[in-house]
Amino acid sequence: MAPLVNKVTAKTFASRFLGDDWIIPTIWTGSSLPTHPGWEYPIILKASHGCNQNVVCYDSSDYDRTRKRASKWASKAYGLWLDEWAYRQVPRGFIVEPYLGDKTTLPVDYKIYVFGGTATLVQVHVDRNQRHRWILYDRQWRQLSQLGEGSTPPPINLARMLAAAERMARTFDFARVDFYEIDGFPKFGEVTFYPGSGLDRFDPQELDLEIGALWMDARESDFRENEPRPEQAEAA
Repeated sequence: MAPLVNKVTAKTFASRFLGDDWIIPTIWTGSSLPTHPGWEYPIILKASHGCNQNVVCYDSSDYDRTRKRASKWASKAYGLWLDEWAYRQVPRGFIVEPYLGDKTTLPVDYKIYVFGGTATLVQVHVDRNQRHRWILYDRQWRQLSQLGEGSTPPPINLARMLAAAERMARTFDFARVDFYEIDGFPKFGEVTFYPGSGLDRFDPQELDLEIGALWMDARESDFRENEPRPEQAEAA
């Protein structure tokens, strides 16, 4: 689990499982942010060892402000408070990628829930820098949550994303695998085993029990028999 929640090593696994064309390039990674990096903007700076620690920098002034803020991200281990143990196994550091959105609209985030090797649900995050909200769909793109909200169209590459999520998560009873669709092509985002730290509320509330039942069924099934672990795939 730890190598897959590490935003640096997760790309290595994704490249092997899915192919290099799914990978957003890495501009830089390390444990100490450079003062004058000289890279082209805009970029997105992320903590490689945690979640919800990222900032889009459109110019060097943005970066200077963010660099000071980001030092706090690495000041202590992530995952202690809510016992998200896999993050504690990840070396603290940073990753810089080219920013793929624009100043007004962040890319739509497609977060796919995989239970027992089957991609079952897609959580779609929209308007993340304005009126951020997420809507849940099943794999046939039936809207399940936020029913008062208008629906969003499925990504062109939905089928490919579902298959890719299953390939990335096939050895786990549950994982969430995230993707973007950039210029008509799917791109891998990240993997987590702790969506919302387990604290996100569902609308309608009944979804909480329904999704929990999917997880329990996966834990009790034998889907992992004869499946290679990620480290075995890496060795191969």
